[in-house]
Amino acid sequence: MRTLTVRNLSDDVHRALRERAVRHGRTVEAEVREILSAAVKPERREPMGEALAAIGRGIGLTHEDFSIPEGVRDKTPAKPLSFD
Repeated sequence: MRTLTVRNLSDDVHRALRERAVRHGRTVEAEVREILSAAVKPERREPMGEALAAIGRGIGLTHEDFSIPEGVRDKTPAKPLSFD
């Protein structure tokens, strides 16, 4: 775990953090960790496949577009490497 030091925090901000921590039943340190986590990590990450599919739909790709490479692909087996 890493440690973070926050300098020059105003009294008003510290007081508000302390009050918020009390409302949530946490220490000030735990409250700050929760605030930082919520700020930088989304609640739900979109899976990569869904993101790519959305991009494809956005530019108008269809299922037929994906079948084109399959029809022109060379299906000849590759020759093994020779180290002679």
